[in-house]
Amino acid sequence: MRVEFTITGEPQGKGRPRFSTRGGVIRTRTPEKTVIYENLVRLEYERQCHGNRFSETAALSVEIFAYYDIPQSASKKQKQAMRDRLVRPTKKPDFDNIGKTICDSLNGYAYRDDAQVVDGSVHKFYSDVPRVEVIITEIGGTR
Repeated sequence: MRVEFTITGEPQGKGRPRFSTRGGVIRTRTPEKTVIYENLVRLEYERQCHGNRFSETAALSVEIFAYYDIPQSASKKQKQAMRDRLVRPTKKPDFDNIGKTICDSLNGYAYRDDAQVVDGSVHKFYSDVPRVEVIITEIGGTR
């Protein structure tokens, strides 16, 4: 099985957890911006992939293509080089934070747990249309 879906908008990484102490008890919470983006990822997966779910024993490959908006401050020549993929983004979020956000978001929706992901990659590019494209493929055999 193979599924593909797209999340429109600028790629986002997983925010660092926030800690607070109340009555001697430490509490952890996920930043609101991260929660909203993870919900968007789930919503787009459900909408575009019709709720397809991989088996609980499937070994999965996840390929992520993150397209960042081309900066307005770039010259025409730089913008064209970005469109032609000659210049690639070296800015945040880091590739591992993008992957973590996408994979964590799909826990319990596309697959049982992101531990099933045995192969993955994140590719960062510039585009006039910022978005994240995700391809999940079941690879031969089971874990």
